[in-house]
Amino acid sequence: MSGTDHSGLMDSIYRHQRHIYDFTRKYYLLGRDRMIDGLNVPAGGSVLELGCGTGRNIVLAARRYPDARFYGLDISTEMLETAKAAIAREGISGRVTLARGDATDFDAQNLFGIEKFDRVFVSYSLSMIPGWEKTVSAALTVLKPEGSLHVVDFGQQERLPRWFRSMLRAWLAKFHVEPRATLRQELEAEAGKRASSVFFETLYRGYAVKAVVGM
Repeated sequence: MSGTDHSGLMDSIYRHQRHIYDFTRKYYLLGRDRMIDGLNVPAGGSVLELGCGTGRNIVLAARRYPDARFYGLDISTEMLETAKAAIAREGISGRVTLARGDATDFDAQNLFGIEKFDRVFVSYSLSMIPGWEKTVSAALTVLKPEGSLHVVDFGQQERLPRWFRSMLRAWLAKFHVEPRATLRQELEAEAGKRASSVFFETLYRGYAVKAVVGM
């Protein structure tokens, strides 16, 4: 699927869903706040979210790290409209920059006027992105020395009942979401190319996973 096709698909899915997205997703996009708490953004640091959606995570992270600057990238113009409104309501527009772009292939300097970031995070987006492996590589490429990539997403539900796993997978498929079975291997492979470390954690009996790749 091309970037243009994926953009259109995301806009069609979230044109109306975006208005209730945060209310409904808080019940099953687990581990997001835990990831934000673990960002440990340095003083005056820069943070990029790939697949920023409604801006929910950036708003919470901006509260948690009040002297950091934030950047958000999303392929859906519909989601970005919602994110811009949320950021304006929070009164943080002065330190948040949003841009429309493809998380698998983007030019940070062109979009944001900055090439490297202290932190990059991806929250429940890799499971929605065709060619998601390219996003992992792109995220690591734009990290500063000593920077880190933080990921939270659906796991393989390996310690949950089979009926629950089947029901969840069927529901996620309606939104073109597919938990990435090779996520850990991909993170370790990309980290190996850069002599980086990987911390990988399974949450809630395999419902979700959280990972940190440190430069």
